[in-house]
Amino acid sequence: MPKRDAIWTIQQYESVRSLLPMGDMPSQSTRAENLSAISDQFDVFLLDAFGVLNVGETAINGAVKRVELLKNMGKKVLVLTNGARLPAESALNKFLELGFHFELSDIISSRDALVAALPPLPDDGFWGVMSSQNSQIETLGVPCRRLEDDKLTYNRASGFILLSASEWNESRQLLLRECLLKAPRPILVGNPDIIAPRGSHFSLEPGHYAYELGRDLKLELQLFGKPFANIYDLAFKRLPNVNFSRVAMVGDSLHTDILGGAAYGVKTVLVTEHGLFSGFDCRPFIMETKIFPDFIIPTI
Repeated sequence: MPKRDAIWTIQQYESVRSLLPMGDMPSQSTRAENLSAISDQFDVFLLDAFGVLNVGETAINGAVKRVELLKNMGKKVLVLTNGARLPAESALNKFLELGFHFELSDIISSRDALVAALPPLPDDGFWGVMSSQNSQIETLGVPCRRLEDDKLTYNRASGFILLSASEWNESRQLLLRECLLKAPRPILVGNPDIIAPRGSHFSLEPGHYAYELGRDLKLELQLFGKPFANIYDLAFKRLPNVNFSRVAMVGDSLHTDILGGAAYGVKTVLVTEHGLFSGFDCRPFIMETKIFPDFIIPTI
């Protein structure tokens, strides 16, 4: 496989661009120092996690302080994440351990959007779940079994939920592919990201494997999380009577955070120093994709 970097990642997202939403965007972006520099223009900040608040298991320098400064200004700060490996309660604990002071109601994940839309199964049916051992799939509230190396589990599953690829591999992908060839079933993607920044490398995420299956097998995917409206719908249920022009989606990815925010009708802020574009000039990618954020900042 080619090196996973910004160039490769942009190519992968562009290859599935037809599956992603469209939105109105500015013709050019404004540079700013950080979120405080543009805070007078916004009442609400929707923050991506990876590449904005943390990289891997480490908080980004200054992120905790910036969030507190925004809150002290009276701003509403929510986390809008495609991290679906853990339920919200466990995700909150992770942020608390990193030093952030969030409440449970401040965390909105693609997993939440998926759970809210789970369709009924046959009486004896169950979901096969791509997950890690600590994903607590029992909290999904539906019959489910973790997808490992037992072929029968794949063949008997009524449908598939893709939450985490941290313990996924090509042999398991082949098992899933073969069983779907025999009998197509629903595929619910709880994390449509293709990669995630992990400090020294980018990890492959469920979106990578899902888009591969959809393309190769001509299957329709049910996608939850950024850039799709379902996760924003959940967020705005917690933001009654808010002016969309006073809301900023802040993230490190053009195709998830910026495109998703623009498609939903909010302003967008691209963070360049820590996530996807770390070590790269973001401008050529913006010009190539024609995905223009309202603002560009190095770090929050």
